[in-house]
Amino acid sequence: MFAVALGEGFLATTRREAAEILVVEGWIAGAGVAAAASEFRGGNYDYVVATGGMTSSSWGQRRWQYAQAAEHTLLKSGLTQDRILLAPAREVETQRTFESALAVSRTLSTMGLKPRAVNVFTLGPHARRTALVYRKVLGPTIKVGVIAWQRPELQSGPWWQSTERAENLITQTAGYLFELILNSGRRGGDEGEGELSASNEGGDGG
Repeated sequence: MFAVALGEGFLATTRREAAEILVVEGWIAGAGVAAAASEFRGGNYDYVVATGGMTSSSWGQRRWQYAQAAEHTLLKSGLTQDRILLAPAREVETQRTFESALAVSRTLSTMGLKPRAVNVFTLGPHARRTALVYRKVLGPTIKVGVIAWQRPELQSGPWWQSTERAENLITQTAGYLFELILNSGRRGGDEGEGELSASNEGGDGG
């Protein structure tokens, strides 16, 4: 089985760049966003960009914007408002990482920011695919690093002893392969890919 041969470590990669911008994907929830705040304080970042779309639409549940929830957690973690940028993503059923990367690109452009590099803070095995997507969207002029965060209760022991980690690994393996080989079904004419970078030179998908 390919997921077993691949292993969690390959997908849950951390590779930092000397970045001015830290991007945090709001869907990784409060503890992850708080960890991103610690990353920001310990690094030489100018801004943290909080991104994400709407929470899933379950009947009877009030929905909220992941980017705004992340902003709230960053402020509670001691970061100041002037260091936080919001990049709310368009609401879609699929391609959420792609839409978040588009939102980040637009926010940087609107603010007139042209960083040499960004680091994206995301969850475990989602990291390699995330980096691939952001590289595709941001283009060759911006280096993309990635930081894989894992919930503390899931950090101990091999991944195959945890049902949650095993299921996540299989899902992310499939997602990474689809992005790498098929561009996750996106066509060059899709919104955003033409204006930003439809190239397949390196990026992550999602």
